[in-house]
Amino acid sequence: MLYPLLRPALFRLDAETAHGLALKALALSGRRRPLDSPPEFRCEVAGLAFPNPVGMAAGFDKDAQVPDALLGLGFGFAEVGSITPLPQPGNPRPRLFRLVEDGAVINRMGFNNGGAEAALRRLRARAARPGIVGVNVGANKDSHDRVADYATMARLAAPVAGYLAVNISSPNTPGLRALQDESALTGLLDAVIEARDAACGAGRRPPVFLKVAPDLEPADIDAIARIAIERRLGALIVSNTTITRPALASRHREEAGGLSGAPLRDLAQQRLRDFRKATGGAVPLVGVGGIATAKDAWARIRAGASLVQLYSAMVYEGPGIARSIGRGLAALMRRDGFTSIAEAVGSE
Repeated sequence: MLYPLLRPALFRLDAETAHGLALKALALSGRRRPLDSPPEFRCEVAGLAFPNPVGMAAGFDKDAQVPDALLGLGFGFAEVGSITPLPQPGNPRPRLFRLVEDGAVINRMGFNNGGAEAALRRLRARAARPGIVGVNVGANKDSHDRVADYATMARLAAPVAGYLAVNISSPNTPGLRALQDESALTGLLDAVIEARDAACGAGRRPPVFLKVAPDLEPADIDAIARIAIERRLGALIVSNTTITRPALASRHREEAGGLSGAPLRDLAQQRLRDFRKATGGAVPLVGVGGIATAKDAWARIRAGASLVQLYSAMVYEGPGIARSIGRGLAALMRRDGFTSIAEAVGSE
């Protein structure tokens, strides 16, 4: 309730400084238990029982500093990262821009993070706590073998991850999106799955999710869908930020980087429909991109998403957004005659 009063002051700061303050505020709030969700919100994806379908996307908590605080805000799960094997500073600042007139964000962060050792130490410390925390893994920018980086991250993170999210769709690391090509993707996923299995042995093996870009051609979608089915991936996360530029009003509209927020909504919604059709519903989908309201989340669920994620919308709506969307989803579910979120998935 206080956020509308605080937002003008936060927006006078540059976006990355304000983001750092948000992380510090959540860290100081103390560890919280996940909020209870209505039974009808519960859904199972890749063998994981999610208390509600609304998650925090990767990028907000890059270094796994506040996953429990996010769960305490009402998110059904939190995805931390992207985490790379070695620390790296990312791209030069400024690299994060609010497009207030458009309800959007452009970032060219470049996988800035403190590296695997520090993040995984935090995740091991919270491993016994309730709540699903996914680990989004990436490769170092200057790596000579990016596939080896992903395999290393899978091996290190598998013992503490609710799920592993393989991020090959960021536009801010040169050449990274080339890993979405069919032959490269097959080799990458084989390496990740092998590393995960070796790390876990006979123990629990976290499912592997793949995060894809919205800027894909139909042939790419068909190939990725086929590989996801063949490799029995836990889910496809659709989608990352876009390098396209629809009509925008903000003075920052020409900044390089990935665009997220409201202008991405329609493209991400269509891409989700495309992957639903290409997979025939055989692989669960996580809908991301431009989700800011319960109506947005409900449309994505009806189009085939078992789960949804957001990040940019919290910049504009504040930390109460997960609970607000939850209340709205409950009303929409009753309005449309569904008794559970799971029943509504793909009912469009």
